[in-house]
Amino acid sequence: MKSFSTAKERLAPVLDAPQRRVLAQRLAEGVIRCAAPLPVTIVCDDREVADWANDLGVAVVWAPGRGLNRAVASGVAHLKSLGFDWVTVAHSDLPFAEPLSGLPMSDGVTIVPDRHDDGTNVITIPATSGFTFAYGPGSFQRHTAEANRLGLAVLVIRDQRLGIDVDVPEDLEFIELQTRLWGPEGPHMPSSI
Repeated sequence: MKSFSTAKERLAPVLDAPQRRVLAQRLAEGVIRCAAPLPVTIVCDDREVADWANDLGVAVVWAPGRGLNRAVASGVAHLKSLGFDWVTVAHSDLPFAEPLSGLPMSDGVTIVPDRHDDGTNVITIPATSGFTFAYGPGSFQRHTAEANRLGLAVLVIRDQRLGIDVDVPEDLEFIELQTRLWGPEGPHMPSSI
């Protein structure tokens, strides 16, 4: 997780810094709730975020100055060292997050792309796979290619709720529309695999 003070800067045209801070924190709290009963670990490089996570009873992996891909790799390596066989990486900006424990698993990699089939909102990997993360635009295709390179089966889940994330002002407009159509819980359509 980024620091709350620098999170969601691309939303600056429509939300001021205090609003972006509150949004980032509330979104993250929702994702943490949806991870239960799975154990949760936050990877961060911000003392405030680490203290906040500790206050919620969430484990923290300290990963200063590593950037997203190396920070996620650090988190996976830490969890592997603790004996975890599988790791699910879920981003903290999913407004309609649903229970992550209910996601179907594959013998390889399970990917939930964003609603544009561009980014990777949730991914589950074997902790010992040596998977190289490649977040950013086009990460869904890169993560699929990485699984194929490692000889791992890929299960793609296009989830109507987990596929919605908050990056740019247009996402906020989309979320508002979904909330008007479906209520505060968001879309209630089945996932497609």
